[in-house]
Amino acid sequence: MGKFQVVTHPLIQHKLTILRQTSTGTKAFRDLVNEIAMLLGYEISRDLPLEDIEIETPITKSIQKTLAGKKLAIVPILRAGIGMVDGILSLVPAAKVGHIGMYRDEETLQPVEYLVKLPEDIDQRQIFVVDPMLATGGSAILAIDSLKKRGAGAANIKFVCLVAAPEGVKALQEAHPDIDIYTAALDEKLNEHGYIVPGLGDAGDRLFGTK
Repeated sequence: MGKFQVVTHPLIQHKLTILRQTSTGTKAFRDLVNEIAMLLGYEISRDLPLEDIEIETPITKSIQKTLAGKKLAIVPILRAGIGMVDGILSLVPAAKVGHIGMYRDEETLQPVEYLVKLPEDIDQRQIFVVDPMLATGGSAILAIDSLKKRGAGAANIKFVCLVAAPEGVKALQEAHPDIDIYTAALDEKLNEHGYIVPGLGDAGDRLFGTK
């Protein structure tokens, strides 16, 4: 079973509380999503492999650590996932960014994929799939299906969100038991409309100022 971790760092919890509030406007919301993503990025990159290299300091030659060859990819689920990309990129600027676009079918309420644009060598990269919300789990499951179909190994995929509902965590773990899941908060439940309670509303609308 993959790891499930709620990242309870005080700065993350503080920023998430502001993010949840109705009174937080679009610009502040966007800034906070990026800041929380960057703080989550610190945790999700904790097990990146290191290797030794020889460098020269002003004093002497020395053997020191550097990130090993494994390349990274950040894959936001459109559209709200875009809000988390820059925060993680600020930590690992050499990462490539792929995109997986989905919309919800009004009849079935199931997610439908409309765009998949990934780095050519996605099968060789450590992948962070990002989306602010893990609600029903449908979009996350479909996105990870897409990545696995294109050769990405389960050990190389981490799903990263800001707020998760227990129902979504359970669904994602059942569909992809080999994936690590990181969230800033595990909320109470989903309501009858599929929104996370207490949640933070529609992350896409709040990020981009749409209704």
